Amino acid sequence: MAPNITILDYAILPFVLAAIYGIAFRYRNRHYPSGHPYRPYFITGLTLKIAGAVFIGMVYEYYYKGGDTMNFFHDARIINSAFEDSPLKWFSLLLHIPNESTLGYYDYINGMYWYQDPSSYSVAALAAFLGLPLGTTYLPIAAIFAALSFTGMWALFRTFARIYPDLVRPVAVAVLFIPSVVVWGSGVFKDTICLFGLGWLTYGIFQMLIQKNFKTGNILLTILSFLMVARVKLYILVAFVPALIIWVLSVYTSRIGNTASRFLVKLIALSMAVAGSLFIMTSLGKNSLGGYSLENIEQTAQTTRDWIQYSSGEEGSAYDLGKINGLEDMLLKFPMAVNVTLFRPYLWESKKLIILASALEAFLFLILTIRALVTVGVKRCWHTISTDPTIQFCLIFAIVFAFAVGISTGNFGTLSRYKIPCLPFYAMSILLIYYKNRPLNKPLLKFFNI
Repeated sequence: MAPNITILDYAILPFVLAAIYGIAFRYRNRHYPSGHPYRPYFITGLTLKIAGAVFIGMVYEYYYKGGDTMNFFHDARIINSAFEDSPLKWFSLLLHIPNESTLGYYDYINGMYWYQDPSSYSVAALAAFLGLPLGTTYLPIAAIFAALSFTGMWALFRTFARIYPDLVRPVAVAVLFIPSVVVWGSGVFKDTICLFGLGWLTYGIFQMLIQKNFKTGNILLTILSFLMVARVKLYILVAFVPALIIWVLSVYTSRIGNTASRFLVKLIALSMAVAGSLFIMTSLGKNSLGGYSLENIEQTAQTTRDWIQYSSGEEGSAYDLGKINGLEDMLLKFPMAVNVTLFRPYLWESKKLIILASALEAFLFLILTIRALVTVGVKRCWHTISTDPTIQFCLIFAIVFAFAVGISTGNFGTLSRYKIPCLPFYAMSILLIYYKNRPLNKPLLKFFNI
């Protein structure tokens, strides 16, 4: 099998990085001059994303000798190989138009991993599109993926930093500097596209519905972001959109003077959001939501768990939440599923280096949560949550999403990737609860100086 990373990657990568940083420095200097509170985080955040993409690419190439990211790249190579035969064939494959029976396409389609999985194939198609002028080289494509993902995370940072101008540094830590998000959300992965989409979707909704800024760019970016996330991982929107709706409605209802009326409107909005999610999970069914549809999520959890227990052996990457007998039993495991996503693997559950890295991060999340609860107090925490629509939005999405992936994954290694969309939002909620109740000169964890 031909190597995925070759000497050509290392020859082209510096030129791609020069172009990315040329654009980045120009943008930073124009929008964030010296002294601007956002300036220190822009280039640093971008650099970490690119370093994460290159690092995880090398890990998959030289250590794992393959994996999802290399399979996406494999399909991108096949798509771009069609360009030499016919630009029309390339374009047709890029848009996923032909099937195996279409004359002249069988050899291409038969050689791909993801053609029968449209959501995964979208990643390969994007990699092919970006890689065509770059000789379809992995590391330059990964760097561009990272830069695109960074724009979405920067949009998310700008959104929250505008809402909390006195808490720019904690917001930057939550959105830009979580290690697993930097690594798993930067390379040629589905998650990279999802982070791009979630960031811009949040920014666009905030600009249009809260700031009432209906510029064409905001509208187009919001639509594009929604479609990209829906295409790649539709189930994310099942948790994200209701939380987003509640956020917007809570902002507007906060202007209602009567407490009873405000509570009634929020209750109606919450009921509609929950009912809408259940309707989507039920009506879209297997073809759209796959294992995360309401009819399949129980079976998905059971099947995945059984497979992991069979395949992982003594390597220590599997976890078991117990038997699931029906939807009611699954909901009873809600706390366990959220706990496994946010706070596990525990340190003593780490038997592999990659699991240890995940465990250290999960332990930090646990310490941050406990520290916030102890120093702020449960009563004040609840009051802060109940009076701040943005914290409500972050927590609702983070917890619902944590439940969905925690109950359905069954493997710590896989979970470390699947959970990253919710981590910035959960970190944001914890840091906001703490710093809205404590002086800014009292770091939540002095070791990390945040």
